Amino acid sequence: MKIDSHQHFWRYDPARHRWISDAMAVLKRDFLPDDLDCELRASSMNGSIAVQADQSEDETLFLLDLAKRYPVVAGVVGWVDLCADDLPERLQSFSHHDKLCGFRHVVQDEADDRFMLRKSFVRGILGLREFDFTYDILIFPRQLPAAIDLVAKFPEQPFVIDHIAKPPIKTRQIATWAGHMREIATAPQVFCKLSGMVTEADWGHWTEKDFRPYLDIVFEAFGADRLMFGSDWPVCLLAGTYGQVKQLVDNYVQNFPNPEKERIFGSNAARFYGLPSPADDK
Repeated sequence: MKIDSHQHFWRYDPARHRWISDAMAVLKRDFLPDDLDCELRASSMNGSIAVQADQSEDETLFLLDLAKRYPVVAGVVGWVDLCADDLPERLQSFSHHDKLCGFRHVVQDEADDRFMLRKSFVRGILGLREFDFTYDILIFPRQLPAAIDLVAKFPEQPFVIDHIAKPPIKTRQIATWAGHMREIATAPQVFCKLSGMVTEADWGHWTEKDFRPYLDIVFEAFGADRLMFGSDWPVCLLAGTYGQVKQLVDNYVQNFPNPEKERIFGSNAARFYGLPSPADDK
């Protein structure tokens, strides 16, 4: 199974999707599994992990409904209020959905760079282990120090960093981000998604060489056993096609042994998110 570890679906609503500015007009339409299926087939991918784009339980239920109706959606990363007093009850309710793998909060939009270390949020992360839920870390580089402190508190909790923590590829800044990524990678329960890179570059003028220094760092830090390809479709359309995004990673790993390629393009995501193997379905 070749799994895209990170993509989104939505029925476009101007109020709900206010983050889609006029400069992102290409995203102002519906994006649903039938659209994705064409992209996956063209790139020889078999399935995907659908990740929340709106911070509501309605979004989680919307994605779970799609996952139930479309086999191509192998798993869902939803949203729940991790700071809520009734979180245990909410997690118990969500635990009955087989394709719900974990949760994410759009921490990158929080004004407090140490939001993840608030007592209520830490309590929420603690609650995930009872139900074997993963947690996706969506942050900017300035929030990496807080992420480092958070993961140190939970050595048994599976974490994955989305979009290699969004380094400023367009301006070619790397040193501070690289140091923090090397540090967080020392925690063995932390994985990293090779996703979201083109939208951190110059949308209309990037070349493959722009990404190599950043890929060098994450491959050095995490190794092939804790990295997973993600397209970030349809957001990637701001700067490139699905095929171009996949080709970036394909080209970087072209001389890697086949078992390592298989891990990066599928088995790492399956292992992290607890997806059933083909043998489990027999």
